Amino acid sequence: MIVVTGGAGFIGSNLVHELNKSGASDILVVDNLTQAEKFRNLVAARITDYQDKEDFAKALRGSATWLDQIEVVFHQGACSSTTEPDGRYMLRNNYQYSRELLEFCLERKIAFIYASSAAVYGAGSPFREEPGTERPLNVYGYSKALFDSLVLRLLPVVESQVVGLRYFNVFGPREAHKGPMASIVLQLDDQLSRGDKVRLFGPTRGYEAGEQRRDFIYVKDVVHVALWFSSNPEKSGIFNCGTGRSRTFNEVASQVIRTRGHGEIEYIPFPDSLRGHYQSYTEADLSLLRGCGYSQEFVTLEEGVREYLTWRTDEGEV
Repeated sequence: MIVVTGGAGFIGSNLVHELNKSGASDILVVDNLTQAEKFRNLVAARITDYQDKEDFAKALRGSATWLDQIEVVFHQGACSSTTEPDGRYMLRNNYQYSRELLEFCLERKIAFIYASSAAVYGAGSPFREEPGTERPLNVYGYSKALFDSLVLRLLPVVESQVVGLRYFNVFGPREAHKGPMASIVLQLDDQLSRGDKVRLFGPTRGYEAGEQRRDFIYVKDVVHVALWFSSNPEKSGIFNCGTGRSRTFNEVASQVIRTRGHGEIEYIPFPDSLRGHYQSYTEADLSLLRGCGYSQEFVTLEEGVREYLTWRTDEGEV
């Protein structure tokens, strides 16, 4: 059995669909459907069962026989809001729950592949998976960095696969439920559906208007990286999961406009609420990922935006 936590969410549901394409359907999806609209991400998926996150957490402490059937856990469930003010909730959800699940997998020697985040790096660089490079700007990034540090302490003695993937700026199908935390690609496309302008932040921290840079990675590539590790169980560690190439927000907006065939860019003042909490630049160092054997090329920003917006049109999202 394959367990996908956060399986009704953005990356988790894409992982479930890709597993289906490879012929796998013995999948237990674990999630919290308080935000009910996430169910749409699973309508076309083939899964064996669904469990609420709280029920699953309780089951981990028990001795149900179905727990013996688990072969791999893709732990994608987390609160991913970079503006979440409740640190107690964030640490319970992203750190303590992850720790309990990791301990369960280590005890039973179950492969554990989990979602970390480039938010651990904050505004600093280099973006390398080395101690001392983690300088998170918000409690979300801190919760991920704290769990990564636990994993790094345990890696020398673990007897089963443990992989952390530090996702950079992921975009693609099945993210509409994320609202303000959805990718800039979706947000700009939604703006074009309501008018003829897309809005980007003006100058900040030495960057000209719209020239802030991020490493944008298509969700299909994120899923391919996770599945590659699952197929290579001898590989463990924490790895960046980006393209290795930063692109400007102006480039993203221009590609959305080209794909839709209309629109222009408008710049708005940088919000005071984000000052000191915003990553103006990210770019994954892929040395470790490439060094461990992952050689597949990544989808370009232009290709990813075209494919994603075509999908949105076909699915009637806009």
